Amino acid sequence: MYDHTTGVALVVSDPPPSDAPSRGPDGLSLVAAFEALPGAVQRLLRAFKVGPRARHASPSGIRWVAALIVANVGSLISDAILVALGKWIFPSTQNFSHFQFSDYAKLTIVGVTIACIAWPVVTWIASQPRWLFLRLAVLVTLVLWLPDLWILAQGEPIRGVGVLMLMHLAIALVTYPALVRLAPEGPVVRRRET
Repeated sequence: MYDHTTGVALVVSDPPPSDAPSRGPDGLSLVAAFEALPGAVQRLLRAFKVGPRARHASPSGIRWVAALIVANVGSLISDAILVALGKWIFPSTQNFSHFQFSDYAKLTIVGVTIACIAWPVVTWIASQPRWLFLRLAVLVTLVLWLPDLWILAQGEPIRGVGVLMLMHLAIALVTYPALVRLAPEGPVVRRRET
């Protein structure tokens, strides 16, 4: 192709086929890099459905943004409902500092946004992304209960902490389906070695 405005010849190549090997910054294909890992690491990754040969296409950008918004708004609404119920059922939690919207909203938005960023990554590395993402959601929820247990050990009221733990669970129950249903993984893309 020739650009008449600059007088420069342009070389245009066809984009690589979708089954072209994915290459890392060092030029190694992902398959070769995976196969260079120790056998025990490969087995562990395969147990979690992580592997370089079969992956799903990432969700579409528009659907992902919609899921991000729905997950954040839905999580904030569920948090607000749980706080209101907690204060109503347990009047002693009226002044619980962690029930302030500004306190839990920023943490909710950060956490949900991280989960939303993780979803396309999981679709890229896992042969069964929903299987892996569900287990990661459960694991992250359990890990997020650790700070709740810590503040309980520091003397915070058990009823308030219990509501915080329910809030973490509700966020997972909103975010996971928002992502996998509104921004589903694309079709399987097979990688090949050259």
